Amino acid sequence: MNLTKQWRRRDLGGLLAAATAGLAAGPALAQFRVEVTGVGLTQLPIAIAPFRGDADAPQKIAAIVQADLERSGQFRAIDGSGAALDETSRPDVSPWRQKGADSLVVGSTARLADGRYDVRFRLWDTVRAQSVAADGVMVVTADLRLAAHRIADMIYEKLTGEKGVFSTRIAYVTKAGNRFNLWVADSDGENAQSALASPEPIISPAWSANGQQLAYVSFESRKPVVYVHDVPTGRRRLIANFRGSNSAPAWSPDGRTLAVTLTRDGGSQLYTIPAAGGEPKRLTQSSSIDTEPLYSADGRTLYFVSDRGGAPQIYRMPANGGEPQRVTFTGNYNISPALSPDGKWLAYISRVGGAFKLQVMELASGNVQSVTDTVSDESPSFAPNGRQIIYATRQNGREALMTTTLDGKIKASLPGRSGDIREPDWGPFQR
Repeated sequence: MNLTKQWRRRDLGGLLAAATAGLAAGPALAQFRVEVTGVGLTQLPIAIAPFRGDADAPQKIAAIVQADLERSGQFRAIDGSGAALDETSRPDVSPWRQKGADSLVVGSTARLADGRYDVRFRLWDTVRAQSVAADGVMVVTADLRLAAHRIADMIYEKLTGEKGVFSTRIAYVTKAGNRFNLWVADSDGENAQSALASPEPIISPAWSANGQQLAYVSFESRKPVVYVHDVPTGRRRLIANFRGSNSAPAWSPDGRTLAVTLTRDGGSQLYTIPAAGGEPKRLTQSSSIDTEPLYSADGRTLYFVSDRGGAPQIYRMPANGGEPQRVTFTGNYNISPALSPDGKWLAYISRVGGAFKLQVMELASGNVQSVTDTVSDESPSFAPNGRQIIYATRQNGREALMTTTLDGKIKASLPGRSGDIREPDWGPFQR
């Protein structure tokens, strides 16, 4: 159960009884499948040769790097299989140019005497026949995937000029039998670690700006209560347990404040509360349902969902309260807002002819584009570089996580291996 279903039911009181619906069994550990759709894509052709030593390593570094780059939508993989190269080689770039590769990645994975792994790579510009980047790191076995993601980040930044997001993390929720789990995983969904297990529903995980804390809603008290979980230590603290419902936490960019939805004074209204806990400050004064708050990157504006116009739409107002302004006008049912870090794009879910579709709006122009072909999309969240969106949907009859580029051309799916996964939130760059 997430906020999309809250609005579908149009009954905030029904949130309690309905919260166990929509989540299915098992953490997902499957590799992303990259599905390229559309025409006219501008992608950088890159070949990634098998790393020397990969065959004997527990993680295949070259394959992880290639999957990362493909999933970003910025790269097109050229077959690099069969090449016997590493970071010390000076390759003949002519065959790679003939294959159409503008760049070539080579490297090695070597197990050291102390059990750690020495992972090295080199990036070649095949047009100029020059090495343009190289690095290496020694890691324990558990950090091999992280090493691969960081290599992909370095390649991405070198070739695009923007920061890669492959070493960032996502959070999501699963339900296995009667057990709910809040998971923290790599950006590709792998290496999932349980942050919290509970016999009661867990919903609405939200990362703090420093990537060290997760706010979420737990039903342990038989009603929605907001907690903050410290990811490195596993400790948590109670933030909001007022009369009625406490839900939809959203962090301010400075990490000092949470915006929440409370019913303590009657209807569903927006409040702010210190991140350390304390007395809430009421922001909205309406007879409507106001929920799903979201801060802009500069912390000055709060976006939220309200049915004050008769149906759910997205509004914005000053972060300290003030006169709301309506943002969405295309369609009569728009919920679950997510903002790109640069503030240029708004992602949200719109009901279109009975289907729930992920939409992307350019805020400056108001132009809206539907970017999916699925019909049960929920919970969008931007990557910290603003280039991709993660969201939940149904695919082949199962709940699944998907990533998409902003134009919808390139998608990657992460179906649960033994069940379904929901409620994604993409964490920030690590500081």
